Amino acid sequence: MPADAAVPGSSPESAADRGSLTVLLLASTLGVMGGATIAPVIEVIRQALDVGGTAAGLVLTSHSLAIALVSPLVGRTTDRFGPRLPLAAGLVVYGLGGGAGLVIDSYPVLFASRLILGVGAAAVFTCSTAALLGLYRGEMRDKVMGWRTTATTAGGFAYPLAAGALGNASWHAPFAIYLIGLPLGAATLLALPKTSHASPSDPSAKGSRRGAVRLLREHPLVLALCGLWVATTGLMMVLAVSLPRRLDQLGIHDTLVVALYGTVLASGAASLVGLTYAKLTARLGYAALMRTAAGAWTAALLVFAVAEHWAVLMLVPVLTGIGSGITMPTLTVLVDHAAPAEQRGTATSLQATALFGGQFASPLVFGPLIDATSIATGALVAAAGTAGILAALFRLKEPDQTTGLTDTGEGDRPEAPADERPQRGS
Repeated sequence: MPADAAVPGSSPESAADRGSLTVLLLASTLGVMGGATIAPVIEVIRQALDVGGTAAGLVLTSHSLAIALVSPLVGRTTDRFGPRLPLAAGLVVYGLGGGAGLVIDSYPVLFASRLILGVGAAAVFTCSTAALLGLYRGEMRDKVMGWRTTATTAGGFAYPLAAGALGNASWHAPFAIYLIGLPLGAATLLALPKTSHASPSDPSAKGSRRGAVRLLREHPLVLALCGLWVATTGLMMVLAVSLPRRLDQLGIHDTLVVALYGTVLASGAASLVGLTYAKLTARLGYAALMRTAAGAWTAALLVFAVAEHWAVLMLVPVLTGIGSGITMPTLTVLVDHAAPAEQRGTATSLQATALFGGQFASPLVFGPLIDATSIATGALVAAAGTAGILAALFRLKEPDQTTGLTDTGEGDRPEAPADERPQRGS
């Protein structure tokens, strides 16, 4: 193995390794922030473009549909060529697609730009995750996955607040935040190690051409874990969509207070989990952590349904943040354990499809239910769903620590062919 490649189970000691980690963590702040970045000004956009509430809502969610549809293609590209070039291209597309809102005054054009943003976000989410999983092993991987969660939640806190401040000048101004993708794209080319795609005769090349459907058929645990992504994201979106209305019912009308209420508490809880994630996995294991997350979600939904005072409702974002802080790194690692190493990009892309597909579908499923009944009823139905997930998770076993599918040390997976090993450089 080259001296400058990441050593399984080690820390990023060289300047090059630290540069790679820094770029990947910064990219991780962008992957799930496509809609939340402009959420504070969405009502202003609706009025300025003279569109209805549903059309305005699609400005926030259309990128999720693009991510869900494009991610499998991004995954196969990553398996074929490595994450470096697709990630750099995705960051540029992300910056251009998102930043286009600075000069757009037409709803159809804005909608199209959001789809382009989704294409870039699919590459950012999939490639940054695959790169982190490929560079680190064992305890260091758990630490990095925890740091990634903290970085993601930090973005979830910082970008909406920055957008809210910029929105006081113009509804166009918050779109400038997306332009951060452009310098990050250039930094990716400089910081990440080069990888050569496999030759047609290499087993990994054949594996990378198998595709998502065959991967799911041959590795049913990957399918089950992706289904868990869909279910949990869809159920927990009930809180994200309904929290402002619930606070309004309890007499909290200030939009800044609403934003701080949901963002600060949830992000803070998830960040703390991320910073301690390696210790939590060492002490409890992945399966127990997933059951803890499902329990936290169920409790959050029950409190949300019955709380009659804003102080009690403060428990909801805290519990939600704990669940999300656990789930994002844990499911990512579990899917990577369950899939072949040569199909890491495809497996990671399926997580993106499941995550953002569930996010896009949730309002379509729960919106009519809540409109026909009440917010409390929708939350109770979602709580029944998360309770069912909790019961099912008692069948989840820890990854086999003795097979080649588990990254616990230098001998945990077969060493990559010589022409696929990372080579540092631009």
